[in-house]
Amino acid sequence: MKKRNLKGSVVLNPVPVVLVTCKNLEGKDNVFTVAWVGTVCSKPPMLSISIRPERLSYDYIKETMEFTINLPSKKQTKEVDFCGVRSGRQIDKIKECAFTLQEGEKVKSSYIKECPVNIECKIKDIIKLGSHDMFIAEVLCSHIDEDLFDEKDKIHFEKANLISYSHGEYFSLSKEAIGKFGYSVMKKRKRVKGRKK
Repeated sequence: MKKRNLKGSVVLNPVPVVLVTCKNLEGKDNVFTVAWVGTVCSKPPMLSISIRPERLSYDYIKETMEFTINLPSKKQTKEVDFCGVRSGRQIDKIKECAFTLQEGEKVKSSYIKECPVNIECKIKDIIKLGSHDMFIAEVLCSHIDEDLFDEKDKIHFEKANLISYSHGEYFSLSKEAIGKFGYSVMKKRKRVKGRKK
């Protein structure tokens, strides 16, 4: 198939879309939407978010060097969008969205109880890039809804009805897996002798 050559731009899609909660030194909470988020290291567990310096939460996070990532479910898509287009300078987004804030365990920033997954983070480095600055943070702890665990303590993120963001639109994720890590090289199980077909 013929390809179209585009000028340099970030076309990596889809990406996770998250709600980030933070608190300034005066104890005021804010929440905003971030789509530029990703895992950057497993040992120690680290992730990154990229924020425009003009955002209110940029100042809050830089003051405390902490934030919490909240993974929203499909039913919270409207709130996710609202927190991405409204500024905490003009409106109390937490009140408007009727979010219940829970005090963090390892950081001062609160987390949103209604979100099925919450990740408390401590910033290790800030890299100035251009339109955005990248905040690289260590994951200190996570809070995950009990009903996402099975009897073997495996986490079923598909049950959380998480959403993604792709080129200006929100999409729900499939609940059906299309593969499993390592399945391409797994050996087929041999049939045990004497067992009926």
